[in-house]
Amino acid sequence: MEVGKLLFLFRIVAAGICFATHLHSTYIPYNTTSAIAPSKINVHLVPHSHDDVGWLKTVDQYYVGANNSIRGACVQNVLDSVISALLDDNNRRFIYVEMAFFQRWWRQQSDTLKAKVKHLVNSGQLEFINGGMCMHDEATPHYIDLIDQTTLGHRFILDEFGKKPRVGWQIDPFGHSAVQAYLLGAEKIFNSLCYIIMAQLGFDSLFFARIDYQDRAKRRSDRTLEVIWRGSRSLSSSSQIFTGIFPIHYEPPEGFTFEINDVSAPIQDDDLLFDYNVQQRVDNFVAAAVAQANLTRTNHIMWTMGTDFRYQYAVSWFRQMDKFIHYVNLDGRVNALYSTPSIYTDAKYAANEKWPLKTGDFFPYADRENAYWTGYFTSRPALKGYVRMLSGYYLAARQLEFLKGRYDSGPSTDALADALAIAQHHDAVSGTERQHVAADYALRLSIGYKEAEAVVASSLAVLTGSRLNPTYADSVPDFQQCPLLNISYCPPSEANFSDGKSLVIIAYNPLGWRRVEVIRIPVSSQDLVVLDSGGREIESQLLPLSNVSLRNVNYHIKAYLGMSASSSARYWLAFSVSVPPLGFSTYVVSHAKPTESRSIISTLYTPEGGVDKTFEVGQGNLKLLYSVNEGKLKRYTNRRNSVTAIAEHSYSYYTGYNGTDRVFQASGAYVFRPNETFPIKPEGQVPLTVMRGPLLDEVHQQLNTWLYQVTRVYKGKEHAEVEFTIGPIPVDDGFGKEIITQITTALDTNKTFYTDSNGRDFLKRIRDYRADWDLEIHQPIAGNYYPINLGIYLEDETTEVSVLVDRAVGGSSLVDGQIELMLHRRLLNDDSRGVGEALNEEVCILDNCKGLTVQGKFYLRIDPRGEGAKWRRTFGQEVYSPLLLAFSQEEGSNWINSHITTFSAIDKSYSLPDNIAVITLQELQIGKVLLRLAHLYETGEDKDYSVVTGVELKKLFPDKKIIKVTEMSLSANQERMEMEKKRLDWKVVGAPEEGKVVRGGPVDPLKLVVELAPMEIRTFIIDLSYLKVFGS
Repeated sequence: MEVGKLLFLFRIVAAGICFATHLHSTYIPYNTTSAIAPSKINVHLVPHSHDDVGWLKTVDQYYVGANNSIRGACVQNVLDSVISALLDDNNRRFIYVEMAFFQRWWRQQSDTLKAKVKHLVNSGQLEFINGGMCMHDEATPHYIDLIDQTTLGHRFILDEFGKKPRVGWQIDPFGHSAVQAYLLGAEKIFNSLCYIIMAQLGFDSLFFARIDYQDRAKRRSDRTLEVIWRGSRSLSSSSQIFTGIFPIHYEPPEGFTFEINDVSAPIQDDDLLFDYNVQQRVDNFVAAAVAQANLTRTNHIMWTMGTDFRYQYAVSWFRQMDKFIHYVNLDGRVNALYSTPSIYTDAKYAANEKWPLKTGDFFPYADRENAYWTGYFTSRPALKGYVRMLSGYYLAARQLEFLKGRYDSGPSTDALADALAIAQHHDAVSGTERQHVAADYALRLSIGYKEAEAVVASSLAVLTGSRLNPTYADSVPDFQQCPLLNISYCPPSEANFSDGKSLVIIAYNPLGWRRVEVIRIPVSSQDLVVLDSGGREIESQLLPLSNVSLRNVNYHIKAYLGMSASSSARYWLAFSVSVPPLGFSTYVVSHAKPTESRSIISTLYTPEGGVDKTFEVGQGNLKLLYSVNEGKLKRYTNRRNSVTAIAEHSYSYYTGYNGTDRVFQASGAYVFRPNETFPIKPEGQVPLTVMRGPLLDEVHQQLNTWLYQVTRVYKGKEHAEVEFTIGPIPVDDGFGKEIITQITTALDTNKTFYTDSNGRDFLKRIRDYRADWDLEIHQPIAGNYYPINLGIYLEDETTEVSVLVDRAVGGSSLVDGQIELMLHRRLLNDDSRGVGEALNEEVCILDNCKGLTVQGKFYLRIDPRGEGAKWRRTFGQEVYSPLLLAFSQEEGSNWINSHITTFSAIDKSYSLPDNIAVITLQELQIGKVLLRLAHLYETGEDKDYSVVTGVELKKLFPDKKIIKVTEMSLSANQERMEMEKKRLDWKVVGAPEEGKVVRGGPVDPLKLVVELAPMEIRTFIIDLSYLKVFGS
């Protein structure tokens, strides 16, 4: 027995000596120069790294690799490593997406390396895909923010590299919007002579990973993962895009990830290695390729070779891909090649295939049966509100920057542009980041606001500065703004005016039509008078601040500003303003003299209960009827259009499911999984407080210790404004809570309701239904929630009920005739989707922390069917772009005589049509202006306004000579005519017949009138010669 063992060992040793004698390691030149093989399956290997612009770490921490106890991620290492690896082999390719990171990296490089990188870009080895500052969310941003952040990235790429991205790469957002599709996609314009293919961004294709798990299963089965997506009912086939959905996720197939610590088996092709496995790995590759090819059409498939923050050691990836391309192509069963989404798109197009059609959007998204990612539609409502507020402010600030003139030095709007751009990231405004990252986004926005605030102040100082009166030639006003005006804090308006000082208020209107509305400012005294731009006394109303408002303002001043002083405000001063388009009006508030009319103090009324006791509020056409005993709205009446409707308003909350993992799914930052529903009823018989006055009525309701509501009815308006203050949400019972409000009517809506897409098109929703597959219902509440940025409405045969919002929220219609909005969330469990933190926001003063309190608004209106769109579109634009208020103080009352008190940047005889908005007016450089105009209506939405409409550029710029008008892509990185020559015209299987598609025509160089058809956005760069400087 022992002899046998010795003989066996001898043979092994002898064999080893022989092996070592005949074999040795040698250099292997890998052939990676493969091209497309027409007769084989072509596996397009697309190297990429998905680099979140903030999530678990801040954008700075991710870039430099700080705070690695959370995650070992360093984008700087990714880019350094990738560039080095690309320079080593000119067949390698890589795509990069997030310009917020790349721009920072680029600015730190030497001229020598920059020249090498430019060569990589020009050769196609390095390609910019998507090209925005971030990979934006698609549920919670406003469409103007989507355009702005993409424009910022695209112009950087154009300025530095002369390139225009042509592929969308939205691989990680949690569902996909219809607006995203047609803002990226093609426009094919038909006329009597020919059709020409146009583009919004000039993209030929769009790729992403996340769709509902039931939808993905059906598409895999039907081979419909790649489609032609028509996102807009109005634009229809004239705006469509080839869209690819990944079979599983945005990672490589299992077994093909090669980061330094990944577990996939590398190719071991050294004959000296006992684990030599070339044929085994080639077989694995071929099997995975064939399996994926069975899920799609044509002989081209894409492998996304990378995932989050990969390629920090890029050679570990490229070494393996070099080997796979070499050995797989030697094997010959399939063809492997380095590729990009652009190359892949061209190959799909060249196949001349007909593709399935997709309409609508990809919301809501669930990754398993109890996990609907619909909670993030509302998560972090304060951040969502801040982003939306500053978005509107940025639009106005850019206009004022243009009107004053932009200079190379001094404050600018650039910092706010950068902060808003990264805030659109799919883990930023979505509310799915960690708490310290949310604080970082807010800080960046605040810093950007402060610089833009200086731009606004200096611009208004120039525009109001002088009437060419030498007596006041040196009078330069100092304007202040009040970012905490929403919580009744505004130091300049709270001053004591009894010493002869006056408060000057400039109301700037960034919209293209005149606005008449009531503004409210906090004041500390009663005996006040308000004068308009002509020095005439106007009616004003004082409304006492509630105790809730006083508590909130003093707490949050200390929390956010670090101040120990408290607000001195005791009243809201309300008065009506009339402001011209793209212009301002001036109002002066001062202590009333004995001969002057004083502001009227609202009468306070506390209705007493009784059998069927009711009361009514409203000084104008709109009347709201309340039940005293129930403390609820009961009926809505509009005397002008004879609408009378049952309308009850209530609040409830869902307790969040307290799961601990993906099996026992919790409600969290991403996922909405309600457990039980509890109505919120007044604790005891809490009386309603009614304030009445000549301009507006208010109904105050304290529903419990953490929910306060004010309903306002303005004399000259036909909608109700509901202001809610929610928080701190109590969680001492061990359950997180998700606060909802419900508007209940008697409309017979047949499970149907309508929600907007990023503030643009309204999409039809049907409860418990999906157009693309037979829905299995597991979560009847969360599975029927949709993102809302502008509003939601219901209709039956006679009536429409509309609710507009002031920020992104989630909402639904879970019962016929009822609208439901989720307003706030506070949860105690992580939902196991990576953030690793419960959504439990707090506000702290030193060590004293309380749950987050949120104040917001929504707006209710009921119309005859077919008449609601006018209000939704016009007032919706006013909600997004509120009047910008600036304040200054002066001694005495000389302002009206010494300053320009009313101004409009456009021709005095002109205003924009009611269906058109200026969504960008920005000076790019002296004499060169970026202008975007948007049609606000959909086809067939309104009998008067869903029509082609013209805008007269000469009247938009009356004091300037228009030298040249160049129509551009949506992101202004290429001329429209240039895109016409490059667009791809995709074929569609069984496309339905459609009517004639109408589009605005070319701009006549003499008439200079821009035509816009329903839902059309047109972008121009205009060269101007200044005939007159504003304010001079």
